[in-house]
Amino acid sequence: MPGVLPDGEPVPADGSLPATATREVGARGFGVYVHVPFCASRCGYCDFNTYTAAELGGGVTREGYADTVLAELRLAARVLGDGPPRRVDTVFVGGGTPTLLPADDLARILDAVDRTWGLAADAEVTTEANPESVTPESLKALRAVGYTRISLGMQSASPGVLAILDRRHSAGRATAAAAEAREAGFDHVNLDLIYGTPGERAEDFARSLDEVIAAGADHVSAYALIVEDGTRLAARMRRGELPYPDDDVAADRYLAAEEALGAAGFSWYEVSNWARTPAARCRHNLLYWAGGDWWGL
Repeated sequence: MPGVLPDGEPVPADGSLPATATREVGARGFGVYVHVPFCASRCGYCDFNTYTAAELGGGVTREGYADTVLAELRLAARVLGDGPPRRVDTVFVGGGTPTLLPADDLARILDAVDRTWGLAADAEVTTEANPESVTPESLKALRAVGYTRISLGMQSASPGVLAILDRRHSAGRATAAAAEAREAGFDHVNLDLIYGTPGERAEDFARSLDEVIAAGADHVSAYALIVEDGTRLAARMRRGELPYPDDDVAADRYLAAEEALGAAGFSWYEVSNWARTPAARCRHNLLYWAGGDWWGL
């Protein structure tokens, strides 16, 4: 039996938005999220909406994906009609691995957002990336077309932990990519960590924190490993190949992150995020948390 609908106006069949939704679009900020679902391989812990080329089969292709996003953007412009946002404050390209698309395609998408709604002069423009999916040349190309922030999936400095998580990059590649991003001129560089992986020792996580700090990133995200149903990691644990994460260990890792990052000058500003300065905080995520408006493509 269907559940009771939540309070509010139902979604119109033609996809239009009710007047209450468009009356003050962007009054509390406006962001654009672009989802790029492609990955070179699927990590064992991941349950995000991502696909390898083989999984998509005859569906959407990387080669045509930018055009698909631009078509979605044209639809968004029609839906908002006479109530467009005053400006786009933040753009976040996530995935998946957005940097599996050519830099030219990521440039086309950003240019189309600008032409459709207008980027603020100080807009924060972020792309996620896996460390092995970028080069000094591609990073310079992204910076040149307006990307100001990059978020790199490091996860760990331990080869053993990376192997359990099915990560493709080497232990040192993430910090090297962070250095390349700084050299390319990115205003802000984030490194993602995952803690509590089976087999991870306290000294493994301490080393990861040390390397993040030494890499010169100005933002760090650290997440406790969550075992999601349907993932390869969950299946391995059900078979007894790996132990389940320990909540007490995860709590110890969190305290270790706060201690090490705090001592290095980072300030905690959200459950899993630390920034060196207020300017380094992820404005796109802050827009979500503050109830601002955004459109997903």
